[in-house]
Amino acid sequence: MRVMGVDPGLTRCGVGVVEGAPGKRLHLVHVSVVRTDPGEDHALRLVGIEAGIEAALERFRPDAVAVERVFSQHNVRTVMGTAQAAGIAMLAAARRGLPVALHTPSEAKAAVTGNGRADKAQVTRMVTRLLSLDTAPRPADAADALALAICHVWRGGAQQRLAHAQRSRIEEAARAERARLAARSRGGSAQ
Repeated sequence: MRVMGVDPGLTRCGVGVVEGAPGKRLHLVHVSVVRTDPGEDHALRLVGIEAGIEAALERFRPDAVAVERVFSQHNVRTVMGTAQAAGIAMLAAARRGLPVALHTPSEAKAAVTGNGRADKAQVTRMVTRLLSLDTAPRPADAADALALAICHVWRGGAQQRLAHAQRSRIEEAARAERARLAARSRGGSAQ
């Protein structure tokens, strides 16, 4: 499975692509940071984020996209820009028909370090180790994007199987209901 992780941000948006499967070795495909100038018009910054994410989707063709779930922060301006960048990543993936998963920072940290409260240095060290990198991804936004992708590779497969099973149960119930209604209408009984 190839997963693109996105650590959303308006000034720095981390993008990391990882390939692997639960229980198997992970491979780094790509890591970068899409940057925008804080002095530029806000709408143009969003266009820049979209262009960077679209380019990564086009070039690396992931099977799924994992985006950090945005939590409220004390700085409303920061959280708004982060949420907008996350929305752009989700929209770009949805346009391509790609599944999108949202993972909290704690989930990503726990997946790569075993500790949902790990600091950025710990996350970077473990991402470096898990991907067998010679040098640590920098800045932290890049490492965080890779942690999100790793989290989804390891946890997303189980989530997708559960969602598929649930869809199958719903589809089976719908077929049974349609069959029941068809049989009832053929029988001509009114209830």
